[in-house]
Amino acid sequence: MQSDRYASPFLQTLSLAVPPRPVPRALAAVAAGAMAACGFQPLALWPLTLIALAWLLELLVRASTGRQVFALGWCFGLGYFTLGNNWIATAFTYQAQMPHWLGMIAVVLLALYLAVFPGFAALAARLLARPGAAPGTSAMARTVLALGAAWIVTEWTRGWLFTGFAWNPLGVALLGGYESQGLAWLTPWIGTYGLSGVLVLLAGLPGVIARAVAGRGMAVRIAGVLGVAALAAGLSLAMQAAAPGERMGAIRYTLVQPDIRQEFIDDPRSFESNFRRLAAQSLPRSPGDRRVVLWPESGLGDFLRDGYPEYLYRIYTYAGDPVIARRRLGQVVGPYGLLLTGAVDLVIKDGGEQAARNSVTAIDGSGAIVAGYSKAHLVPYGEYLPMRSLLEPLGLSRLVAGQLDFEPGPGPRTIDFGAYGKVGVQICYEIIFSGGVIDPANRPDYLFNPSNDGWFGAWGPPQHLAQARLRAVEEGIPVLRSTTTGISAVIDADGIVRAFVPRHQVGRLDGLIPQAHRPTLFARYGNALPLLLATVLAALAVCMVALDRRQR
Repeated sequence: MQSDRYASPFLQTLSLAVPPRPVPRALAAVAAGAMAACGFQPLALWPLTLIALAWLLELLVRASTGRQVFALGWCFGLGYFTLGNNWIATAFTYQAQMPHWLGMIAVVLLALYLAVFPGFAALAARLLARPGAAPGTSAMARTVLALGAAWIVTEWTRGWLFTGFAWNPLGVALLGGYESQGLAWLTPWIGTYGLSGVLVLLAGLPGVIARAVAGRGMAVRIAGVLGVAALAAGLSLAMQAAAPGERMGAIRYTLVQPDIRQEFIDDPRSFESNFRRLAAQSLPRSPGDRRVVLWPESGLGDFLRDGYPEYLYRIYTYAGDPVIARRRLGQVVGPYGLLLTGAVDLVIKDGGEQAARNSVTAIDGSGAIVAGYSKAHLVPYGEYLPMRSLLEPLGLSRLVAGQLDFEPGPGPRTIDFGAYGKVGVQICYEIIFSGGVIDPANRPDYLFNPSNDGWFGAWGPPQHLAQARLRAVEEGIPVLRSTTTGISAVIDADGIVRAFVPRHQVGRLDGLIPQAHRPTLFARYGNALPLLLATVLAALAVCMVALDRRQR
C-alpha cells in the first residue's frame, strides 16, 4: 500500500490545509464548515461546499485518535450550522419580550447541539474505515465511503430526533438554479439524504485520485489531473442543465403574495388593510373563472370558525361575525372559486382553557367552510414553548406573538376538492421533512405550502424554497408556495420553479397547476432508500478494510 509522503504538489497543498496542532486544526474545521454552508441559498456557491468537504476529509484521515475525529466533525458542524442558520437571529428582532442580541446567541447555541451530528458522522466513519497512520489511497477511499454512509444516517436522524430539525441537508447544495435540477434528479431514487451522501463521495474523489497517482509516472499523473478536471466540468454542466419541459394540468390557480411585513401581521389595527391587499390580488379575471385561490400563512387575521368567545370576534374578526367574514371571502374569490387560506383556529377545552392550531381553511364561493388542515409539525420555541413552567419564569418566551401554545394536527392528509383537485397541505416548516409530506395511501395532485417567511431575513426564504423544490422532485408532485413576503413560487414535479414572485413585492401568479408524475421510487419506499444506500457504502468500506488486512 502506498503511504502518503506528499509526493505530488496537490498532496503537498492538502498537507498545508491540515495544521500540525489541535487548536489550529479545530479552527480549520470551523472554517471548512462555514465554507460548506456557502453552497446553500442565497449564495449558492456549491463548489465551495465540495472544497469544504474535501478539506474535512483531509483533516479526518490525518487525525490520530477517535476523540480528535469527533472534535473535528463537531467543529465543522459548528461553522456549518452557525452560518447556514444565521437567519434565525432575525426572528428575535420581531419579539418584544426578549432582547434582540439574544438572536445570535440562540443561533450559536443551536449550532452547538446540531454540530453533534457531523461529529458522530466523522467518528462513525473513523470506526468503519480505520485509516491507520499512513493515509494512502485505500485509507482515503475507505474514509470517503464511510463518511458518505455515516452522513446519510446522521442527517436522517437529525430529521426526527427530538421532533427533528431537518433544515439545510447537505445535498441541497447540489440543487441547480430555478431552471435546472442540478443533481437533484437523483432524489427520486435515493432521497435527499442520499443526495447528501453523493456530495460527500464527489468531494472525496479528488483526494483519492491524487493519492492514486502520487509518485507514479508523468502520464499517470496527467491522467489524474484530467480526470479531476473532467469531474469538475461534468458537475458544472449538470448544475446548469436545461430544465425538462413542463407538463400542464387542467386545474387553474391564482397564487397571491401580499407583501405584508412581519411588524403588521399580528396587529389588529392592520387586519383590514392586510385583507384588502390580499383581496386586491385575488379577484377573478372573468365572472365564470373556476380556480383555486391560494393565500399565505398568517396573512388573514380573522377567526373564521364558529363557537369562540364573543369578545374574540369583536377584536379579531371582520364585523365581529365569522359568518360575515366568510361571506366576504367567498365574494372575493367568486362563485366558481375555492380559497385556501392560512388561519388560526382555537381549541376550546373543558373549563374554558384555550389552545391554538395553525391551520389552512378552505372556503367556497358561498362563504362556507368545506375543509381544513392543521399543522402537525410545529416549531419548538416558535409555536410552542417546551418546558413552559420552567422557562417562562426565566423570561424566555415563544418567538411567535401570543400566550397560547399551538397544538399539532394529525399529520399529512389529502383533501379531495373534486374539480379543484386532490390537495396535500404542508404549512411553512413542515415542507422541509423528507419522506413526511404526503399521505402515501392517498396521493395528492399537488402540495400547497403556505408560509410566513417574513421572520427570517435574506437567507431563510431562499433556503426554504430550495427545500420545497427537493420535496417536489423527490415525490414527483408539484408544490405551490404562497408566502406573506416572498419567495412565492410554482414548482413543477421536476423541482423546477416555473413562476415566482420575488421577496418584498406584491404579486399574483395565474396559470394551470403542473401535472404530477407517477409515484417515484422514493414516494413508494421513502427514507428506506437512502438508508439502503448508506448500508451499501458502509459495507464497501468494511470490505476494503478486510481486503487491506489480508494483503498485509
